[in-house]
Amino acid sequence: MTPDQILVTAAGVLAIAGIAAFFLVPRGSETRAVASSSGFQEALILVKGGYTPDRIVAEAGAPIRLSFLRAESGACSERVVFPDFRTSALLPEGEKIILDLPAAKPGEYGFQCEMGMLRGTLVVR
Repeated sequence: MTPDQILVTAAGVLAIAGIAAFFLVPRGSETRAVASSSGFQEALILVKGGYTPDRIVAEAGAPIRLSFLRAESGACSERVVFPDFRTSALLPEGEKIILDLPAAKPGEYGFQCEMGMLRGTLVVR
């Protein structure tokens, strides 16, 4: 192989590894929902290339209010879906959207974009 072929092959391998890591390696940002005077446990989630934080911890027995702020224009992030709660919300770019969820039993509840590429977890303890 010529040096040019070696360079192109190495760049291709690195690009494939980077793409695989983006989709398969967990990002690991976590936050605890904070109890407010409204009776809800509240958390703010930034939507930009994923959900930040992508893991929200809440206590069982109190309703949960999640505020989503979408800071990108990608079609994949236009809607957030909570299959276990049978609810979803449209997320217009640049607007804070509030999604209220009922008090939940302890467990882990996933949320995602419509295509399933962006994912997060609501942990109820």
